[in-house]
Amino acid sequence: MTSDVLPAPVGTVSREPSGDVFAAALGGLPAAHWLLHSDGRRSALPVHRWHGPPEPATRAVVARCAGPTLDVGCGPGRLTLALARAGHAAVGVDVSPYAVNLTRSRGVVALRRDIFASLPAEGRWAHVLLMDGNIGIGGDPAALLARCRELIRYDGSVLVELEPPGPGLWCGQARLVSRRADGELCRGAAFRWARLDTRAVHAVAVAAGLTVRTVFGVGRRWFGELVVPGTSTPGGYLRHTP
Repeated sequence: MTSDVLPAPVGTVSREPSGDVFAAALGGLPAAHWLLHSDGRRSALPVHRWHGPPEPATRAVVARCAGPTLDVGCGPGRLTLALARAGHAAVGVDVSPYAVNLTRSRGVVALRRDIFASLPAEGRWAHVLLMDGNIGIGGDPAALLARCRELIRYDGSVLVELEPPGPGLWCGQARLVSRRADGELCRGAAFRWARLDTRAVHAVAVAAGLTVRTVFGVGRRWFGELVVPGTSTPGGYLRHTP
């Protein structure tokens, strides 16, 4: 998820359930979509990227996977598909039925499930992915990562997309907003959300029972690879790839 600051909303405003607004964003309708955070930040939803081919950052994440992988908050399933094409057993998970249907339409497996609900093969996944800002799910990154730790096997990893260095950890509320082609604004209901950067991830990982093996950047995006303590020597930062 990008962190571009958008102008203040203008025009007619209507309210819709957040799932409906998210479905509109997933469907690629002619509109602008973003997350409005309770601290005033506006994060544009990269809808075109979600529906596009694997970009360099996606390929870099997939290259770090070597076994069955759970794609949490899979959206329309571009990462789940990229994993399957790379030969990995991959399952997408999303609370949005529309997202699950889109992922399945790509010919890959997806479940409509809350990450905190019961999931198949708990404790046996080689990797769990939290891409495109999905570290924000539930508004408590430590709790979310602790749940991911329960899902991976002892030598597994959690691959998470992070904010660039600087903002630290933020927890609050957000709502999905769409501006349609006719200028009408649709606002979803508020939900708990969070942001986590490349520096704050170390303390949050420890609180979740994990350790940061490495942090790496590709283009303008940053990622962390988290593992169970004792499975590898904690690393620092890899060279950032332009």
